[in-house]
Amino acid sequence: MLLLYAFFVVFFGVCLYLLVRLLWARRVPAAAKARPMVSILVPARNEAANIERCLQALAALNYPVDKLEILIGDDHSTDDTAAIVERFIKDKPQFRLVRIGAPVGKAKGKSNAIAQLSRQATADYFLLTDADMAMAPDWVQYMLGAADIDNGGRVGVVTGSTTAEGGLFGRLQGLDWLFGLSVIRILSDAGLPVTAVGNNMLVTRAAYNSIGGYETLAFQITEDLQLFACIVQAGWGYRNLWHRHVLGVSVPQPTVKCLLEQRKRWMRGTTRLPWYLSGLFGMYGLFYTVLFCPPFISWPFTPLVFGLKVLLQVLFLWGSLRQVGRREKLWVLLVYEFYLAGMSLLVIGYTLMPGHINWKERRYVWAEV
Repeated sequence: MLLLYAFFVVFFGVCLYLLVRLLWARRVPAAAKARPMVSILVPARNEAANIERCLQALAALNYPVDKLEILIGDDHSTDDTAAIVERFIKDKPQFRLVRIGAPVGKAKGKSNAIAQLSRQATADYFLLTDADMAMAPDWVQYMLGAADIDNGGRVGVVTGSTTAEGGLFGRLQGLDWLFGLSVIRILSDAGLPVTAVGNNMLVTRAAYNSIGGYETLAFQITEDLQLFACIVQAGWGYRNLWHRHVLGVSVPQPTVKCLLEQRKRWMRGTTRLPWYLSGLFGMYGLFYTVLFCPPFISWPFTPLVFGLKVLLQVLFLWGSLRQVGRREKLWVLLVYEFYLAGMSLLVIGYTLMPGHINWKERRYVWAEV
């Protein structure tokens, strides 16, 4: 019984620590003064429904056009992705469509597309995003600022901020992004490297080449986590940013089935996360298991503990939203608690079911990725 009470003491202590760090210990990013050449790499496979939105945002970047090289990698799409790109970029010299060829080295899937795009890139700074993302206008200069290019720092990888939008289902997915990436940013600011997200990141050419590129790495389906870990292990610095100037807005997964496919892929990556992040998320996932243990189901203990958890979570989400210049209705923040509990159970069940990891109409075996 004492251990169960100790769980809640630790749980709420950690929640309060994260909330304080979020609200009062934030590092505000600064834009780089220099304007070097940058290569933006966008792997795209069957993104006809989303790619033009991504291209429009990239075309509207507040960065000198003659310093931009935007490479769109058509990764064997079976829809109209390539045709849409060709039509959009015909009068925009900063864009180039690259047809992704056969795998190079050990790379497969998205990591192969990035490996081939990096070989075509000419700049010393790679900015990576996905075809379903719309980036903030000042994205480039603030990511470069975090890479400390004005002072010749050894930052090798920078991660920006990501959320999603749309209807209620999409907004709840956006809160998922906000919640997870805010925690990762807080840990990173405390000197604990965690991960990067491949839809919003900067990698220097020097850092990428120092690890040999994706073609020399054993294939992993969570290629962004792998790249981050290898670069940090090679001695390069890292930054995780949380600010409106580096915000990318993703198109949400349209259905629960699609979301479960995405999360099953992510769950493969969680087996490679540092123990401190796995421990945090594991403790969060155990909350209801402990709360509804028979000794704790009582009035008013159970509703009070539940209410405190929801209150701290709403405050954390509110602070995260404010820092990236966004707002959300209170009732949506409250509904997120039930979405989170339900999706957690569904994701665990779906991940434990035998079967392949399906992503972008490609199938992968769990043990091989």
